[in-house]
Amino acid sequence: MMKFRFRRQGNDPHREKIKQDLFAFNKTVEHGFPNQPSALAYDPKLQLMAIGTKSGAIKIYGAPGVEMTGLHKDTAAVTQIHFLYGQGRILSLLDDNTIHLWEIVQRENRSHLVEVHSFSLPGRPGIESTSATRVTVMLLKLSCDLLALGTEGGGVHFLELPTLTLLNKSLFQDEIMQSVPEEYRCGKSLGPVESLQEHPQDSDKILIGYSRGLVVLWDLNSRHVDNLFLGKQQLESLVWERSGNSFVSSHSDGGYMVWAVSSSNPCTHDPISSTVPYGPFPCKAVNKILWRTTESGSPLVLFSGGMPRASYGDRHCLTILQDSSHVTLDFTSRVIDFFTIHCTDKDKEFDDPSALVVLLEEELVVIDLQMVGWPTVPAPYLAPLHSSAITCSCHISNVPPKLWERVISAGQQQCPLQNYENWPICGGKNLAPDSKQKELLLTGHEDGTVRFWDASGVSLKPLYKLSTANIFQTDCDHNDSLTQAGEEEWPPFRKVGCFDPYSDDPRLAIQKISVCKYSGKLVVAGTAGQVIVLVLSDEKSDHMIDVATVDLLQDREGFTWKGHDRLPPRSGSVVFAPGFQLVVLVQCMPPAAVTAVTLHAEWNLIAFGTSHGFGLFDYHRRSPVLARCTLHPNDSLAMEGPLSRVKSLKKSLRQSFRRIRKSRVSGKKRAVVNSPTSKVQEHDAEVAPVQRRIEPRSADDSLSGVVRCLCFADTFLRDGTHHGPTVWAGTNSGSVYAYALDVPSQEKFSEQSVEALLGKEIQLMHRAPVVSIAVLDGRGNPPFLFQINAALLNFIFVKEYWKKSIMVSMKYSAVFNIDNDKKCFLSRKSAYESKSVETEGLLDEMRSALSSPVLDSPNSSADVTLDTTGELTVEDVKDFLMTVDEAENNYRNMTEEDGRPPGILIN
Repeated sequence: MMKFRFRRQGNDPHREKIKQDLFAFNKTVEHGFPNQPSALAYDPKLQLMAIGTKSGAIKIYGAPGVEMTGLHKDTAAVTQIHFLYGQGRILSLLDDNTIHLWEIVQRENRSHLVEVHSFSLPGRPGIESTSATRVTVMLLKLSCDLLALGTEGGGVHFLELPTLTLLNKSLFQDEIMQSVPEEYRCGKSLGPVESLQEHPQDSDKILIGYSRGLVVLWDLNSRHVDNLFLGKQQLESLVWERSGNSFVSSHSDGGYMVWAVSSSNPCTHDPISSTVPYGPFPCKAVNKILWRTTESGSPLVLFSGGMPRASYGDRHCLTILQDSSHVTLDFTSRVIDFFTIHCTDKDKEFDDPSALVVLLEEELVVIDLQMVGWPTVPAPYLAPLHSSAITCSCHISNVPPKLWERVISAGQQQCPLQNYENWPICGGKNLAPDSKQKELLLTGHEDGTVRFWDASGVSLKPLYKLSTANIFQTDCDHNDSLTQAGEEEWPPFRKVGCFDPYSDDPRLAIQKISVCKYSGKLVVAGTAGQVIVLVLSDEKSDHMIDVATVDLLQDREGFTWKGHDRLPPRSGSVVFAPGFQLVVLVQCMPPAAVTAVTLHAEWNLIAFGTSHGFGLFDYHRRSPVLARCTLHPNDSLAMEGPLSRVKSLKKSLRQSFRRIRKSRVSGKKRAVVNSPTSKVQEHDAEVAPVQRRIEPRSADDSLSGVVRCLCFADTFLRDGTHHGPTVWAGTNSGSVYAYALDVPSQEKFSEQSVEALLGKEIQLMHRAPVVSIAVLDGRGNPPFLFQINAALLNFIFVKEYWKKSIMVSMKYSAVFNIDNDKKCFLSRKSAYESKSVETEGLLDEMRSALSSPVLDSPNSSADVTLDTTGELTVEDVKDFLMTVDEAENNYRNMTEEDGRPPGILIN
């Protein structure tokens, strides 16, 4: 057995200190569902809901757009939260056994959540263990002047509100045991306090439930036990019936009991009824139960848990019972807590619940209890962005009104019940003005769906969902039939919620999205090499799937695809609902994951790239225009695919040892500390920031042919006087391919085909991945689609020197802006220093470089390159452009051999 020891680089304190300066992000708004929720509360008077998280955050929600967030100083989990009825105050219990009082205050006509007081329960004298005073449950009286705390030691303590002052009238088990019959004691402790409930008709009495099963009705004024209920099953929760004549207890055996409260019988041994809904086999505990009276006569019973342990013990369920109606809501994530929205007026006789709100680990579900069948209510916020794992995203700003209305219409036809006016949590008022422009957020998911979100305001609202699974033949239909067959059995399960962490086929995952907001066209690319072109339609359609295949290997020998197969398209006619409908399905071969995609609706072209190369497709004529292979002979990993686990251990170990050897060699080459040269270097380091050394990449790196970016542009490529359509592609090995396109006019689209001619191939000497290519005009603005300004164009290569994300892993970032006055600002952040440089010498140097005829002539174009060393290079594109004849000769003489001399070398 071989043993390897890899030394990890220690944390540099100075480096850790400046990380906040290097990555100084300011949070403006939070979208989506809170991470790791742990507590839930509701104020029926203010109609506000609060959610606590494991990170110590409290989030308050009301009407759409009404959101507030409070964060505890300590990052401890929030275990319980309670609203002070109608006061705009919240009590929170943390995992560190501290209690905090929060208050909603007005500042500058805005509401803020501010912590006012905090309290920690002291230990009991003579008892060293702190677990005895650990709070297990809190009861806030309806009068909001007293807070009762139940502990693990079985004691109940009382705090005065709102000062959180401990009162000298604590209740301990010793006092309770004096009233318990001798045969029930058996020398055993009553256990922790599991539940505290205030009497609905007499506020001076509270119901105390102990883990062992004993339930006590305690009079606060006389400090006397009014009733004892000798339960024998482990207690989980308690709830009063509205009249106060009975209460319900849930237990660990999966059942619940109804107990009668009578002054004539102070000690009750048996309940009125005992029910195990999913018995007789062993069941899981009923964690919480609610009992709501209705005007129809039959009570509504709601409880979580209680599933048969052997067959459905892994299900996350909540059961609704009323007469013969029985529904088991089946969720895909754990139930945290739930409550009902019902009548709280004491003068009313019935609860008459209108809605059920269920907080799950991954989403919030609201059930309408007044409609037949108890359907779900669509939520205007708190929709889980991660209902299926997010694989990509696309943001569209300033959406045209016509496109916005058509997307809204498609979403309403897709979900007719999507009416947010019936949303029950509607407290507060959103004072923010309506956004002047609309913004869309598109998220691609692992299950092959693309979801459209309204990102114009604070709350992220779902608008429309596009599914690509119906285009392919998968196992979805078979799984659905099995699910329907299971729903007919007992228990009567009903799938609720949209969170689904499982994917029917991982090949359906969306990798890239490109959309044209002016034409309503959308391109979606997936993991199995599928590139789907769609167009927005207001009418329903029914047609065959048009499929085109593009071979990116171009029959190159020596490469064998070892990854997954392509997704087979459906045969026969497919029905498409109003919304985005299929135009053509382009299948890349080999079926590797698509790494880049772009769309130009005016030219009817799409470009796509994978780890093998890139292609150009005319979706109007349904014909491929270009296929270019970018593979290197050593790109073995590119032939295995993202879903393959085939990897050479020998090669991996060899690469690891090479990295270790390089790091040791670089460490030995450090300068001697006492030498004069090192002192000079230290002095220079204090003056100028230390720059990271750029090392050239090896040409035989794996996955060097991955296409990282694609770009359409109308610019000067053939020569310096004529501009035209072009397409640009950047790879993982620092290669840039530029093709000139011959696009026919719109009148001749159906007659003539688009032709592509290689204009130039550029190879960066350090072989750093090209992550973005952008074409700018002479003023530094991108040309608008359908309004392309061909007066003055240049291009910029944004280069990534590390293998991770450019945002996170680039140790050096630079921003270069040119305004109308040609004034330049260079903002530089190195790995050891963060500075903003704006000196007269630098500006003069940039002005002289940028005031050359290159940028003044309308017939010229320039390449402005800013690298990580801080060097700014301005070159005339005409200096390295070839003529059309030279480009045609190069294209004809292009061979398949490696080491082909590049067209341009940029250091």
